[in-house]
Amino acid sequence: MKKSNPINRYSLKINKNEKVLEVGGGHCPHPRANVVVDKFVDSDYHRSDQIYLYKRQKFLQADGENLPFQNKEFDYIICNQVLEHVEDPETFLEELARVGKRGYIETPSIIGEHLHPKKSHRWIVIEIDNKLVLFDKSSFFSNKSSDFGPLFLTYLLKHSIAYKLLDKQYPQIRRVQYEWEDSIEYLINPTEEYFTKYFNPWDENLINSIIPVQSKWKDLYGLIPAFYEIAKFQVNKMFFYGKKYPLNTLKNRPS
Repeated sequence: MKKSNPINRYSLKINKNEKVLEVGGGHCPHPRANVVVDKFVDSDYHRSDQIYLYKRQKFLQADGENLPFQNKEFDYIICNQVLEHVEDPETFLEELARVGKRGYIETPSIIGEHLHPKKSHRWIVIEIDNKLVLFDKSSFFSNKSSDFGPLFLTYLLKHSIAYKLLDKQYPQIRRVQYEWEDSIEYLINPTEEYFTKYFNPWDENLINSIIPVQSKWKDLYGLIPAFYEIAKFQVNKMFFYGKKYPLNTLKNRPS
């Protein structure tokens, strides 16, 4: 069941002694993961760069739809920007819940998919009524969509503090960030208008269901934790996370 909507994947509350698995760490593994698995080692089609690991992390090549682990072997599962790629999301989500006691799933939002679409994405993910609702992307999106990823994923995040604050304060604009415990509630390709209305022109009520209206003072106050998260990430990146190594050079990394 749903537990929370974390502000980002670096704000997760994971104890130091807990065993953490990341499924599909790709080129940007979470520094807290003890074990990282990835299905595709020789192809970067589903990611932006080759596979990287932190020095202390163990890597296994494995399919997220058939994980080689015991039931509830891990205290926490991290799955960042992977669910939208998978062939069989039902099997994938059931596997996450099988091997983990709780976890975190992050995907592009429907808005994010419009802003920076990827051909490798098979599913649109929307959180509705505390469930992850998945829609076959090919049924709703055109392959001719303009890709503004260089603007929203690279340029603004690199050069604009104002945009970074917006992205931290309202992460649901570009991402679905979903923390679960015990089990994962989901729906796949529902046809009822209650769910498919998100693909129609949005009215104010629909917008408010994703980005609730709040007072100007509360909005202004929200800048404080947003700025804190930006600063904390930069400090951790410089002093605590350490260096990442390409998977194909791990034999030569420092001991």
